[in-house]
Amino acid sequence: MALEEKERIIIPDENGDEHLFEVLFTFDVDETEQSYIAVVPAEQAEEEEVEVYAFRFEEQENEDFTLFPIESDDEWQMVEEMLNTLAEEEDA
Repeated sequence: MALEEKERIIIPDENGDEHLFEVLFTFDVDETEQSYIAVVPAEQAEEEEVEVYAFRFEEQENEDFTLFPIESDDEWQMVEEMLNTLAEEEDA
């Protein structure tokens, strides 16, 4: 069985340097109509412990999307719950 290729995106940092990330998952919250994405640095994707980054995003007409930092505690809690749920499913 072939391994599924992970989607990768490039995200510039505050200095304009571009970094490659692998998309872990995206999800939508129906109540708020917001979309979220969780990514890991591509060079760390195969390591045991990786730093996960999460953003709120909005899709644009040209199939691009804009990332926004998650700033509220409620949003962070929701993203963390989703990460924990997915990690539990993966371990099962």
